[in-house]
Amino acid sequence: MRYALLADIHANLPALNAVLDDIKHRGGVEELWCLGDIVGYGPNPSQCIDLLRQHKHICVAGNHDLGAIGKLNFSDFNPDAAYACRWTAQQLSPEDIEYLESLPFVLEKDDFTLVHGSPREPIWEYLISKGSARENFSYLKTRFCLVGHSHMPLIFKQAEDGSCSFIPLSVSIGQVLGKSRMIVNPGGVGQPRDGDPRASYAIYDSDSGVVRLYRVEYDIGATQVEMTKKNLPVRLIVRLEHGL
Repeated sequence: MRYALLADIHANLPALNAVLDDIKHRGGVEELWCLGDIVGYGPNPSQCIDLLRQHKHICVAGNHDLGAIGKLNFSDFNPDAAYACRWTAQQLSPEDIEYLESLPFVLEKDDFTLVHGSPREPIWEYLISKGSARENFSYLKTRFCLVGHSHMPLIFKQAEDGSCSFIPLSVSIGQVLGKSRMIVNPGGVGQPRDGDPRASYAIYDSDSGVVRLYRVEYDIGATQVEMTKKNLPVRLIVRLEHGL
């Protein structure tokens, strides 16, 4: 079976459409595994929720998903994120809100734990260092963990002695998920932050045990135009073209 790993869509409809088209071009998948933050920052929250729900999928809650439905205080966000969160809350339909409210903080699927932030703190913690990753392995009940939140594609691997190493997740180069425990981040669909503005996602093949990262061009200008029309913060608009 093949599964698409998506994180941090952030209401970016052109990016999500491009990723879904790329998945179809590559032969499709059995299911989408979404790691939270469907909404926030971007101009099309309802449309992205609706499009995701048209596909077989599982999904966990992200901090922006919770903020948009009043489950987190806006003061927990930086000013631009808080502004976008307030705006997003005004765009959601009752059905959108009900869907976001239904999302769990943690999901276990086969050998995988799915969270937005980390096993230790599913909503807020950024896993971007070997030290924090090493500490988080003790919270895992499964062999593998899938995370989002940092918008950066990466893998952390735990050795037999408990030490932790960083493994680059490179485009189209398969990474075997073997006996060692691993934490995998497929990068951000709607707002990459690794210096590459292309949408980022991964496909996991359970038969081969391999994860592959893919980057997809999308119409960044179209998203920026929509954000401008809706008076979303300029900093959020500009950063899309730089992948930062």
